[in-house]
Amino acid sequence: MPQATGAAAVRRLRSPFFVGLLIILFLVEFMKGSLLVAVLPVYMKNSLGLSAHTIGIAFSLQYIGDNLFRSPFGWIGERLGYRKTMAGALLMTVIAVSIIAFSSGAFWLAIACFILGLGTSPLWPTAMTGTTEISGPNNSNGQAMGTLEMASLAGTGAGPIVMNFLMDRTDKNYHTAFLILIGVGVILVLVALMLPSKVRIPIQSAAVSASEVGRGFFSVMGHRLGHLLGSVKKTLYEVRNTLKVSWMVYPALFLQSFVIGLLSPVITLYVQNELHISPNMYSLLLIAGGGITVLALIPCGKLIDRFGTRPFLNSGFLLAAISLSIFSMVHSLVLVFVFVCIIGVSYAMILPGWNTFVSHLIPEGERGAIWGFFLTLQGSGMVVGPIVSGQLWDRLGHSSPFLASAIVMAMLFVIHFILSRRMKPAL
Repeated sequence: MPQATGAAAVRRLRSPFFVGLLIILFLVEFMKGSLLVAVLPVYMKNSLGLSAHTIGIAFSLQYIGDNLFRSPFGWIGERLGYRKTMAGALLMTVIAVSIIAFSSGAFWLAIACFILGLGTSPLWPTAMTGTTEISGPNNSNGQAMGTLEMASLAGTGAGPIVMNFLMDRTDKNYHTAFLILIGVGVILVLVALMLPSKVRIPIQSAAVSASEVGRGFFSVMGHRLGHLLGSVKKTLYEVRNTLKVSWMVYPALFLQSFVIGLLSPVITLYVQNELHISPNMYSLLLIAGGGITVLALIPCGKLIDRFGTRPFLNSGFLLAAISLSIFSMVHSLVLVFVFVCIIGVSYAMILPGWNTFVSHLIPEGERGAIWGFFLTLQGSGMVVGPIVSGQLWDRLGHSSPFLASAIVMAMLFVIHFILSRRMKPAL
């Protein structure tokens, strides 16, 4: 039986639908990593002469657009289907990069960043909903979740590396980079058009359409608007009555990304200013930590499917808390590499384990809307984290963001330990 289950899981991972999701996820993260890490900060500051405050606003709008519309797009995706939702949204990313490429005003660049976030917002709700739907009767999707995270991390890492190489070879020709990213956006739309629709049309919908024949335009539109509002109310009612989770799940969702937000704006400053590591050595450090994480994701996902999420999340949160607290105290280059690799292993356990854990909390009805709501709450930590991190850095010292992130990881360990004891042993 385990062999048959494993073979079925492999077939699901090789399905055209899941492969399409992986391609889209990789290319979207490649585009975002290229823009937000390698291209836009330098382009907006050095080429356009915009202030850091303006750049911060533009980036904040991107995060807001990405997180604020995840739940609505999750709801829309269940009604329009994967193909229309993703193709329409990813077309917005092409528009966003085109605005960035052919305009220089701060207002239009900020609008473009918001559109970019809006265009990528359906990505994770669609990926999570689709993966949950193909996970099989036992909801064994740890391996699939690990594969999604691997594609995401690979795209995020490859984007800046490729763009930095391109900038060096083209003598900082930004328009060439933008044209390449527009091409990536076009490829994304084409791949999205090959996704299945998976729209379930109720019988009464056909009856309504038939009843509209011969009626006036405003009468038909009024009827459809009333039907839409009724559908939204029904969805909210079903979500409220079917989503039975502990209140501790909600702060845990926030804290899971908040800890990343604490580290993301200060890690480069800490490595260069405190550890005095050269840019080339820092790139090697990132490759080592990211490589360990990517390589460990698939085996961790398989083990999670076999043994459940509890041991891996408990170990991952605890290992991350300990390693992050010690990381801010070491200055030896060898020890820095060691602790970066340990943190990478801990995240390889946390990422697929956490998404699988959350997937078990979501009822079958309204998966897209609930995934979108959960991911919006989780993503809000990425908006708040950098603000708190900057305050800690300026007021309490350069090691304080790392200690704060260690405390958050310890809190997540406690919350998950309590939650997992209240739930069935499979978790």
